[in-house]
Amino acid sequence: MTVGSPGLAQRSVKDFLRFAPSFLGMTENNNKHRLDTSMKRRRVLIGGSAVAAAGGLAVAGFASADTPGGGTGVSAEVKASTSASASSGVCTLNAEVTEGPYSLDGALVREDIREDKEGFEVQYTFTVVDQANDCAPLADALVEIWHCDALGEYSGFVGGNGHTEEDNGTFLRGGQLTDANGQCSITSIWPGHYVSRAVHVHMRVHTEVTLTDDSYTGGEVIHTGQLFFDADINEEVQATSPYSTNTTKETALADDSIYDDGGASSGLLTLTALGTSVSDGYKATLTVGVNSA
Repeated sequence: MTVGSPGLAQRSVKDFLRFAPSFLGMTENNNKHRLDTSMKRRRVLIGGSAVAAAGGLAVAGFASADTPGGGTGVSAEVKASTSASASSGVCTLNAEVTEGPYSLDGALVREDIREDKEGFEVQYTFTVVDQANDCAPLADALVEIWHCDALGEYSGFVGGNGHTEEDNGTFLRGGQLTDANGQCSITSIWPGHYVSRAVHVHMRVHTEVTLTDDSYTGGEVIHTGQLFFDADINEEVQATSPYSTNTTKETALADDSIYDDGGASSGLLTLTALGTSVSDGYKATLTVGVNSA
């Protein structure tokens, strides 16, 4: 059977549940970029459309979808707005990917992570839903993100992309707790680029954290993923100052090993322009699904 064929939506719920594990396993076994599935199998990322009723149940998102950068991956239609169905309890799932070499513990809990970094504003809104609770919103989860600045440098690791600048270990890092609707907002800038990777943002979702004055302790990481940007918009951003001062080679989204081969295309953000120019910034939204069981 071809994954995502039209006949899938016409099968009974029983048939789908019988075949679904093999679909997911096929993706996991062929993907060298994902984390150890024996440890991480229950952690998932929702992206694209979730589910729709068709003959009782139709599941979207297992088909290979075209991406703006020209690559494909086992994912939902990544250009669509993300959603989940609490009534069916079925989520469109993609396995998580590596957190990369630039993670740090003890992120600041704050809404604005820009500090003094120049760049085009990005207003993130994340909605976290829990597959273990019929895809209902997950409250009090800490959504943490981190990414490089316009020159491709990460706080705590400045110099890794060949630039010399002040390094306080905190710029462009931080997180927020989700509210009763499973939502949180974080303001940052559009990331720059560095050799070997397409432009991206790292994400972790924590549960049961204890807040301190400006950070957190304890808790459990239940999701690790990466977020990506529309290739055409990003090309225009990277060609505009201050991003254009970064002359290191950039990897296209279609050529990124994790976005395509890693099946992380469900991390493609839905973007809404804040003005008429890329310099005015964007709103970026994504629904993130986790399994708290």
